[in-house]
Amino acid sequence: MTQKNDNTKTALLAELNGLLADHFALYTKTKNFHWHVKGPRFRDLHLLFDEQAVEIRDQIDDIGERVRKQGGKTLTSIGSVAKHTQIKDQDSTDLEPDAMVKELRNDNVLVVERLKGLKPLAEETGDNATDGLLDDWTDMAEERVWFLNSVLGEEPKGD
Repeated sequence: MTQKNDNTKTALLAELNGLLADHFALYTKTKNFHWHVKGPRFRDLHLLFDEQAVEIRDQIDDIGERVRKQGGKTLTSIGSVAKHTQIKDQDSTDLEPDAMVKELRNDNVLVVERLKGLKPLAEETGDNATDGLLDDWTDMAEERVWFLNSVLGEEPKGD
């Protein structure tokens, strides 16, 4: 393998671990909001947040296994998740429902951006399996953004 390919693979593994960290952090935040949402839309948002949390949680293992299948090491602790995620903590249990929805929408947008940034790395390393999974994961994250935008009555922003 050439130095360029080694560097690209190292970058791909680092970004996959970043994606893994984002999913752990986003899962935790989504569950926080699921548990603490209140108001007239409680039931709808409680169920939406739970559905999205389950989808995010179910991707965690797949992402970690992609890192391992490529010969990399995965995140090992809450500290390593915190070090590698771009998702900001939210410790408040008193946010208004729309603030929760906006925050989750914005966080999912960050996940979409990371996924799209991973695509050229997977292609350059010839990692067809990761390349294909990225398409599926991007579609899922874009759907979460769409649902959250729809709750807010906003139209999605095109590329």
